Amino acid sequence: MKTFSGGIEQECARHIFGTYSRFPVAFVRGEGCTLWDDAGKEYLDFLAGIAVCGLGHCHPEVTRAIEEGARQLIHVSNLFYTYPQVELAAELTRLSFADKVFFSNSGAEANEAAIKLARKYSNDHFGSGRFHIISMKDSFHGRTMATLSATGQTKVQKGFEPLVEGFSFVDFNSVEAVEAAVTDKTCAVLLEPVQGEGGLHFPAPGYLKDLKALCRQKKLLLIFDEVQSGLGRTGTLFAYEQEGVSPDIMTLAKALANGLPMGAMLATDEVAQAFTPGSHATTFGGGPLVASAALATLKVISEPDFLEKIRDTGTYLLARFAELKERFSFIKEVRGRGLMVGMELDMPGAQFVTRCLEKGAVINCTHDTVLRFVPPLIAGRAEVNRMAGILEDVFEEESL
Repeated sequence: MKTFSGGIEQECARHIFGTYSRFPVAFVRGEGCTLWDDAGKEYLDFLAGIAVCGLGHCHPEVTRAIEEGARQLIHVSNLFYTYPQVELAAELTRLSFADKVFFSNSGAEANEAAIKLARKYSNDHFGSGRFHIISMKDSFHGRTMATLSATGQTKVQKGFEPLVEGFSFVDFNSVEAVEAAVTDKTCAVLLEPVQGEGGLHFPAPGYLKDLKALCRQKKLLLIFDEVQSGLGRTGTLFAYEQEGVSPDIMTLAKALANGLPMGAMLATDEVAQAFTPGSHATTFGGGPLVASAALATLKVISEPDFLEKIRDTGTYLLARFAELKERFSFIKEVRGRGLMVGMELDMPGAQFVTRCLEKGAVINCTHDTVLRFVPPLIAGRAEVNRMAGILEDVFEEESL
């Protein structure tokens, strides 16, 4: 491991864009739910790269797939067929509502593709001028210009104006607000079934079903951004399954290749036909090496027993956090499904993230006051107990 005379923080500041507020920790190794920094300190990881390392760090099946893939074939152009890509697409369609898959390198790129597909489909079927997409307040869909424009948070849009036109925002969980926002230019509704960056908000009973019914009535496409909520995070392979409603288009990323960069846009065959050769493309998306890692990841996560364990651990996690809520009055609410859990406080949460890190636990805070817990999906009750114990210590310090 290379060392820097002025320290890694100074070297980073000297050579890397300052687009992140980094914690003063350099991680060098990971295994399962555990990380180690360059001083040898051990950390319990309850962030998993922000819901990315679903199988934890260096999962043996994924590592084996990467090693074998690197020896066999790393990259060829998408002008040719590769077996891992086609096999992965077949598995994703078998396990979901979809008929076709487009692979990208990230969630933002997957959402960019979804926006383009919705507009192209609408243009093909209804003519030009029908391009408007309704999104949700507090949503997050990416950092490209189109996905930034589709994100319902002005704080991430500031300074990048003019934004891409054709997006408007309504309250999450309000079908009435969506209906009021529909115009003769509207082609789709885009939302996260569970809002992650927006503060861990979950759909009200019947909301997604009623939303789909409205989309059918108005001839709009329904797009689910499951970049964070998908792939087992909420206790089912996809969050939409818990609502008994499927979209026309869905996007995935984060946990798809357990840390390697991969995104995917899935769609029904009818909608997918709007993309023809030349409509959209990517240099690296769905390459054989990353597709091999994703296949190994999907094989583990999609097992019914594995998903059942996520639900069991998630129920236990919510129960332990409910005990903390009873003890500490500044905890306003604990909400979650599976291993996607938010703890809302009546004060900013950044200080607690820092104190947890000092005590050897990695979490983060979203929407200023919501502590977010998205640990590796392999976490069990022992890891939950350890996390709850660290939180208890940190909260007791606040109460003194």
